[in-house]
Amino acid sequence: MLRPVQSLFEAESFPDLLVGLGGPDDAAVWRLDSTRALVVTTDFFTPVVDDPYDYGAIAAANSLSDVYAMGGRPFLALNVAALPPDLPPEVNGEILRGGAEICRAAGVVIAGGHTVQDKEPKYGLVVLGFVHPEKYLSKGGAQAGDVLVLTKPLGFGVTTTALKRQAAAPEDVQEVVGWMKRLNDKAAALAVEFGLRGGTDVTGFSLLGHGLEMAESSGVGFRLEMASIPFVSCARKYAEMWTFPGGAADNSLHFGPRVRFGAGISEEEKMLLFDPQTSGGLLLAVPRSETEAFLKRAEEIGQPAWVIGEAVEGTGIEITK
Repeated sequence: MLRPVQSLFEAESFPDLLVGLGGPDDAAVWRLDSTRALVVTTDFFTPVVDDPYDYGAIAAANSLSDVYAMGGRPFLALNVAALPPDLPPEVNGEILRGGAEICRAAGVVIAGGHTVQDKEPKYGLVVLGFVHPEKYLSKGGAQAGDVLVLTKPLGFGVTTTALKRQAAAPEDVQEVVGWMKRLNDKAAALAVEFGLRGGTDVTGFSLLGHGLEMAESSGVGFRLEMASIPFVSCARKYAEMWTFPGGAADNSLHFGPRVRFGAGISEEEKMLLFDPQTSGGLLLAVPRSETEAFLKRAEEIGQPAWVIGEAVEGTGIEITK
């Protein structure tokens, strides 16, 4: 799809474009000077929960995440919204308020935006951030021997789809919404503090999809341990009910041939690893020698972090029990 655009914007013609169409990274990076680069991204989607305020907050946290996934610090945003003309004004206001309050908590200013009419609500942000031009995270920065750390649990997609089917318990929705509204700011700051170079956020392509993008961009394989991968408390319950969104099947079909599952891993567990996440956590490659200090520092600042595997010589992703 992007080939016609890539041919018009060849990397060698734009030396200050450090990250662009050439790879699968989470945001574009443009060098401003020797110490600053601009990180630019946009994202928006249809509602994943019923409450309009929570929807706006989740969409904003998800949009900001792409800057954090590059090790950047967001500072400015624009609203992007498509809203049905018959939607009550107070509902529209709650969506925008949810996004605005998340941005304010992140130290980000919303300075405007654009709204059009559509049959189904869509909301998100254009986000700008800063990063050092020699210290940004990228999907190509992992090295064999690095330890893989995840900063949010999985299971958001299977739970929100259960909500859409009116099969989700309120306390389960509350748990997942809390995680989706959580910013990745501390995780990004931690990555910068330890000089990490390899990372991504886990969103619609699932842990395995985004993990494969990262592994292939880095020229390594990933080995993950199923027992070490964190899930929200209700994920397995809804997996057994098979309330997976359609994107989980799409992810399985597209990425599955490059994944090797060990014996004893159930079909439900496999699909949980292909489950699309909204506003998921960061997947970070941490040098093994820094892992203990990294996890200790994460605990000190209240940042959840789970060691789920390692980068190895080879290709693809291997999942062990």
